[in-house]
Amino acid sequence: MKTRYIPEAPQRAEIDALPGAVLLEFGANWCGHCMAAQAPLAQAFHGHEQVAHYKVEDGPGRPLGRSFRVKLWPTLIFLRDGQEVARVVRPLKADDISAAFAQIDA
Repeated sequence: MKTRYIPEAPQRAEIDALPGAVLLEFGANWCGHCMAAQAPLAQAFHGHEQVAHYKVEDGPGRPLGRSFRVKLWPTLIFLRDGQEVARVVRPLKADDISAAFAQIDA
């Protein structure tokens, strides 16, 4: 599991072409909601280490977040072969995140 949001986001076409299970996490390093979500995310991520995790710094004018219509942070988008399967916004419980992992992790 990645620990810091990175400002260099991949292009949407790259994300759409990724095979298998992928977690996109949109947020910001200074965001209180994002910090609060890290413990339940770490708990839910256990056992799903093979899932590719992109921790993307989001904000106004950031094209990847806008292409996924991200409005609140953190937003976790779970993809399977480039298609959105589940979305969790501002999670506080590992169970909510685990349910989304179960939908993408074969």
